[in-house]
Amino acid sequence: MKNDAVFSGSVPALYERYMVPMLFEPYARDLVERLRPRAPRRVLELAAGTGAVTRAMAAGLPDSVSIVATDLNPGMLEQAKTLGASRPVEWQPADAMALPFADASFDAVVCQFGCMFFPDKPKAFAEVRRVLAPGGFFLFNLWDRIEDNDFANVITASLAQVFPNDPPRFMARTPHGYHDENGIAKDLAAGGFTASPAISVVEKRSRAATAGDVALGYCQGTPMRGEIEARDASRLEEATRVATAAIAARFGNGPVDGRMQAVIVDVTR
Repeated sequence: MKNDAVFSGSVPALYERYMVPMLFEPYARDLVERLRPRAPRRVLELAAGTGAVTRAMAAGLPDSVSIVATDLNPGMLEQAKTLGASRPVEWQPADAMALPFADASFDAVVCQFGCMFFPDKPKAFAEVRRVLAPGGFFLFNLWDRIEDNDFANVITASLAQVFPNDPPRFMARTPHGYHDENGIAKDLAAGGFTASPAISVVEKRSRAATAGDVALGYCQGTPMRGEIEARDASRLEEATRVATAAIAARFGNGPVDGRMQAVIVDVTR
């Protein structure tokens, strides 16, 4: 849906405060650990969001490595720029479907939990291949099935209580909607990648201080907020309370700890 990739208003700040430490920082470290031994000199990040991977790369890669961090959403990129990084990074708005970079400009392209949002994945992958130098690589991760991600699954189910006739399905539809390994490989091939991708599944733990932090992050710090408000904006706080109660019933009031699982994809140009 067209609003699934819209992160605006107060969403970027809430996303950074609640979602990044709960979900994104552990996998950002995982990506940098995979990136470091490959010793790229020029790295492009797509869908950088509020900069979780950007900051991890700035801290974990040699200072000689140039980092260009991009995002389609101005609000997310501004939040990332405000937070900054431990060393200079080039921040640039960019659409993955039409990257504003010359051919063969980068040794590596990295994307954390962003490819699910690309409206035409083969086209975006073709752009990635175009800007990669020969022998360069594309490293990205994707959320696995929603059933393998506890917090997202519980909250999605809970919102069906608030809107039984039209439950918000953003999480299942988009963040957790692109994980089939055969489909990913076909889209990469359609984008021009001839090498077979290395695909692995990595389970980690998702942690938050309270059940309320989990619910606030998901319900108000992601595009699911727009789904809730489109149904009835006056019920946003109610939806957040119901989600809080569902997380607390399953995991306690806090600190809370749930399973999360992602698919890691690595393909060489």
